[in-house]
Amino acid sequence: MRFTSHQRLDDTVLERSFTLGEIPGILWTSTSASVPLILLGHPGGLHAMYPRLAARARGCVAAGFAAATLELPGSGDRPRWAAAEQARADLRRALEAGEPVEEIVDRLVLPLVEKAVPEWRAALDELLVLPEIGGPVGYAGGLISIGIRMAVLEPRIAAALLFAGSFVPAALVEQARQITIPLQVLLQWDDEHNDRSQTLDLFDAFGSTEKTLHANMGGHTGVPAFEGDSGNRFFTRHLR
Repeated sequence: MRFTSHQRLDDTVLERSFTLGEIPGILWTSTSASVPLILLGHPGGLHAMYPRLAARARGCVAAGFAAATLELPGSGDRPRWAAAEQARADLRRALEAGEPVEEIVDRLVLPLVEKAVPEWRAALDELLVLPEIGGPVGYAGGLISIGIRMAVLEPRIAAALLFAGSFVPAALVEQARQITIPLQVLLQWDDEHNDRSQTLDLFDAFGSTEKTLHANMGGHTGVPAFEGDSGNRFFTRHLR
């Protein structure tokens, strides 16, 4: 990991861009030492997502955490991924035509999970040796399939806040049954990009004995602002 730039967002938040090999990422920290870390997931494209990520990170730092994020394979400034772009185009066409999408979802999501999760785990290796960061770790948002695999494989993650709204392959629904850490799941009830019944089935599949579903009225981008505070309270209970 190599830090490439830094800036102060205010008196309490230091933002540093970094590269992990050739992968861009951002770290937000406070002046406090050895605080828990929250990994901020996103759908890809750090530049486009930056305003929302920075706002989420400010909330995390204000609640006593550090926050970090990493660019996804094939997104942002990373090399194009032709197979993923073709799968996205095929998925849009199938949805418009009302055709089955299971095979396309597998072709799109499973390779992304296989590429992204080792990168996030490698970033954890580097981040957790910094003196300003200590364990445990939380995972928040982004593609729920990546969150599922991270929660299954990564023992350093103690709690996860998952955002419903992406297609989940059947293989990952089965893996969700292995998750035992505390979970909080956000669902927009009228999400135009999400099948509500599939999200409820996935929530039922999670193996955690402590899991909470927050369902709010509205579309995909209408998550109420108060859910940010609710998420930070969730992480405070389980990381601090």
